Amino acid sequence: MPIVTRTLVRLGLAAGALLLVAGAARAGGDWNDQAVKWVPYTDALATAKKEKKPVCLVFFTEWCPHCQNYSGVFHDPKVVEETKRFVMVRLDRDKEKELSTKYAPDGEYIPRTYFLKSDGTLDPEIHAPRDNYKYFYDERDPAPLLAAMNQAIAKLH
Repeated sequence: MPIVTRTLVRLGLAAGALLLVAGAARAGGDWNDQAVKWVPYTDALATAKKEKKPVCLVFFTEWCPHCQNYSGVFHDPKVVEETKRFVMVRLDRDKEKELSTKYAPDGEYIPRTYFLKSDGTLDPEIHAPRDNYKYFYDERDPAPLLAAMNQAIAKLH
């Protein structure tokens, strides 16, 4: 095999490996952990009661392209600011199957976002403006999520 061909093959393999590593780093999305204070579910209800805040609960999976897109909404400055008024919880549906089943009034699709009272009670009236998959918010536009957050603060606070 000529040296040029061998070099190109090696470069191609190296580039492929880099793409795989970069893809793995974003698996499940970038949920802006630096700016959004995500709390484990096990601590969320106690924190919500103590701080007198409602809970925003997001279900996602590592493999879901819609989840990856939706994670970007949590980089919007207005969303980041609103998250401070909630106890924010993010759960991998594949790893938290029991909780996923508990919070699935219209199915276990992903991503889905719920607003809960501090005792963990789901308010089914706070949802995305859609007839089906009511807890699936626009994955690119933060406006529907912001509207639901405002509604949750007014109703559940």
